[in-house]
Amino acid sequence: MRDGAVVKGVRFADHQVVGAILELATRYRDEGADELVFYDIAASPGRRSVDRAWIHRVTALLDIPFCVAGGIRSVADAEAILEAGADKISINSPALENPDLIDELARRFGSQCVVVGVDSQRAPGAPPQAAGVRAFMVYQYTGDARRMRASGRSTLDWVREAQARGAGEIVLNCMAADGVREGYDLVHLAQVRSVTAVPLVASGGAGSVEHFRAVFESGVDAALAASVFHSGLIRIADLKRRLKAAGVAVRVT
Repeated sequence: MRDGAVVKGVRFADHQVVGAILELATRYRDEGADELVFYDIAASPGRRSVDRAWIHRVTALLDIPFCVAGGIRSVADAEAILEAGADKISINSPALENPDLIDELARRFGSQCVVVGVDSQRAPGAPPQAAGVRAFMVYQYTGDARRMRASGRSTLDWVREAQARGAGEIVLNCMAADGVREGYDLVHLAQVRSVTAVPLVASGGAGSVEHFRAVFESGVDAALAASVFHSGLIRIADLKRRLKAAGVAVRVT
């Protein structure tokens, strides 16, 4: 989300408006989504928290869990968002700025409520199949191409630290795969899965039903997607029926 509309980019750049917040939330609820995630991509780069007015409106529409991210820098910010109706809060750049925020939120609300988003891609110069601690690096302020920068942290080290501080869920946003619809980055996900004891959500790269099947077989706990649903290329109800037929454990309504 940006400026009150739903947007989608490719590799975290060139975002285009794809629809209205309430319209898409209603559509995905009706299609059988298990959970919705709302990222206000301009909040952290703009040094502000997410606008809570639309959260109240979404709350009135949904009967499924939803998570909200965007400029949450304090317990007070998170409390206001949860009181507006969100089920979970997700932090990314603010956690990199102040890692103690993870501890504070987990103590106040419980780890089950605290998601840490990790925007990650291969370190400059790392070979395509390279593994290990320094192979992937975390980026911050990714909602604004002008401010986006490397955080200086390795992805694996940061995921370990986030869990130790109380994160109850990790969303791995594979930046190089984002929006290109060529499949989830299974190598990247496998590296993070090897150090992750909490639920791991794969994000970035979905372009077909086969891509979803492959990512679930890789061991992730959930798969997040945007452009294939926004465009209508894949319908959630159809996707879940086909995944179930392929032996993937999904909730089909």
